[in-house]
Amino acid sequence: MTMRHALSTLLIVLAASLLLAACSGQPLSTREKGTLGGAGLGAGAGAIIGAMVGAPGAGAAIGGALGGLGGYAVGNSMQNSEAQQQQTQNQVQQQQQEIERQRRQLQQLQQQQETE
Repeated sequence: MTMRHALSTLLIVLAASLLLAACSGQPLSTREKGTLGGAGLGAGAGAIIGAMVGAPGAGAAIGGALGGLGGYAVGNSMQNSEAQQQQTQNQVQQQQQEIERQRRQLQQLQQQQETE
């Protein structure tokens, strides 16, 4: 099997697995979007650079892998930030609910004092 044939097979398998993962029925997470976007951009850039030296398949494979890793790192960081923001938002909502509950209790106490 030639190197070109092996790379073509690898790229086809990679593309097929990405398509299957995309059809899982659930929306992609931020991490997955970053990984796929990075891999796509990296593969495109790698193919262009590889074509200049006569190996577009190898360039695409290497660029796709490196782009996927970079995209994963960025997507993971973004997803972690989103999770932290959601946690902070939940805490703020809980505090607002507690403040509202205490405000109602104060009003009830004031009303009881006025009627006594």
